[in-house]
Amino acid sequence: MDVKGKKIVIIGAGKSGVSAAVLLRKEGAEPVIYDGSEKLDISAVKAKIDERLDEALKGSVSVIIGEPGDEERKQAYALVLSPGVPVDTPLVESFKAEGIPVWGEVELGYLFSKGRIIAITGTNGKTTTTSLVGHIVKEWYKKENKKGDVFVAGNIGDPYTDIALDTKEEDTIVLEISSFQLETTDAFHPEVSAILNITPDHLNRHHTMENYAACKGRIALRQNADEWCVLNAEDEYLPAMAEKLGCKTAFFSYTKEQENGVYHKDGDIIANFDGVKTKILAVNEMKLLGAHNVENVMAAAALTLKFGVPAETIAEAVKTFESVEHRIEYTATVKGVDYYNDSKGTNPDAAIKAVQAMVKPTVLIGGGYDKQNEYDEWIECFGDKVKALILLGQTADKIEACARKHGFNNIIRAESMEDAVNKAYETAVSGDAVLLSPACASWGMFKNFEERGRIFKEAVRGLKG
Repeated sequence: MDVKGKKIVIIGAGKSGVSAAVLLRKEGAEPVIYDGSEKLDISAVKAKIDERLDEALKGSVSVIIGEPGDEERKQAYALVLSPGVPVDTPLVESFKAEGIPVWGEVELGYLFSKGRIIAITGTNGKTTTTSLVGHIVKEWYKKENKKGDVFVAGNIGDPYTDIALDTKEEDTIVLEISSFQLETTDAFHPEVSAILNITPDHLNRHHTMENYAACKGRIALRQNADEWCVLNAEDEYLPAMAEKLGCKTAFFSYTKEQENGVYHKDGDIIANFDGVKTKILAVNEMKLLGAHNVENVMAAAALTLKFGVPAETIAEAVKTFESVEHRIEYTATVKGVDYYNDSKGTNPDAAIKAVQAMVKPTVLIGGGYDKQNEYDEWIECFGDKVKALILLGQTADKIEACARKHGFNNIIRAESMEDAVNKAYETAVSGDAVLLSPACASWGMFKNFEERGRIFKEAVRGLKG
């Protein structure tokens, strides 16, 4: 795409906005970043941009506090939104009314990238599955001496726009994509895709489950009849969605055999395509814990099989793959108590899976930003496993009321993550586990779930010291 000399408005001066500005400036566009925060350090944002541009381009990107006006809208060739900016705001609607294209991080990255694409979305399991798929494809490239590189990007870490200009036709790009990012996709076209699950999340943004599910379904919007989308057979929404997709579908299931997909049976993960059953590996050969990770492995196996990776290579790669940071990540053992960081558990369904993966009596740390989720199912999954619940953050009152309604009363309040870890240390005894799995977003107390997880780990290491 030729954007030379085109004026492009970017909304949001965070990581995604900076990456978009750098890409567009390198391609000769004239991007301008707008951000509504009066506390924004404009010089710091410009410095982040300039350190990634050649000398001749330094200082050429404008950063403005506020919103673009009518004149800026008339001059704009396109509008680029950071994922945190809702698409239904009056500002965005005004650009749409003028017929100006609205791009998000994924759409913008796609317009300037090359190579084959594997794309993964879902409420939970995205990061582990994306990391695992990237690991499998890298091992495949290595084993078969394939030319090219394998990039893992998107919602998982590096923005797609960071790596887009570095890609070549022989490369593979593995993307984790959120519902926020899918809202602004149009041309985006993966070769294989997956929707791992759809459970309540981000309803403060999407308003209804139907809207949320529709956003997830956009991942396969441009796939054709010869391409594949991998879906969870046990999800409430996905079997019906499969009938509406324009591509082939493969299902994965933990409890049911699949005629066209990957399933778990008697401790084995088995692929069944075209009437041929192939054992991929036994669950006890995995380093990952929990039934939810068996599902992640099944999804990764289906994706990579349909991408052309041999079953043997998939099995070898899965056996060497370890849990990703912040997802039921073992941190330390202090006085006989195991500490686990599941800061990535940002909604009740993810937190349920973390609790189910625990094999010891557990002191659970939860709470955070309120995304208008309900917590009944999370509390109900505690059973005899969770012995105490330590709460912090905006949702503490709401979660405590829900817990007491369900008869769970061993609740402790904490003022900070350090305080929560100290109270967990005082509560747990040798043979127990302490699990940070908040069931809530991190915003308000932390910049993101990564910061929350790092602070938890630092506090645990402080105990050990």
